[in-house]
Amino acid sequence: MKLHDDKILVSTRGPAMHDLTADLRKIVSTSGVVRGLCTVFIQHTSASLVVQENAAPEVQRDLIRWLAELAPLGGDYEHDDEGADDMPAHLKSALTHSNETVPIVDGRLVLGRWQAIYLLEHRHAPHTRTVSVMIIGETAKS
Repeated sequence: MKLHDDKILVSTRGPAMHDLTADLRKIVSTSGVVRGLCTVFIQHTSASLVVQENAAPEVQRDLIRWLAELAPLGGDYEHDDEGADDMPAHLKSALTHSNETVPIVDGRLVLGRWQAIYLLEHRHAPHTRTVSVMIIGETAKS
């Protein structure tokens, strides 16, 4: 059994979805794990992770717009320590995920044809987000 950890840094500039899939595929390949699990964890409470449609960009726009409607700027929020988008970002993160786990088979992430793993930025100001990646599994030599 092998354990491999890595991280991805993502620079963001406002609400958007950032595809992490290519970076994760490289990390899985580097790990040497051929059968196991890849767990991805975002180390922030105002951004999140989602497995979502990768072919139609309107899905991303609709998801961002829908989340903005659910947790609008200017709502009657008690918490606003970092600005008007602070609490809405926390609410959006609560509705999505801080981690995703994807199987690895034959050295590849087992994602559906139209799936990708995205970092979903909820804040309006630029940020650098840290995504922790942990891979556990069997190598070809196991």
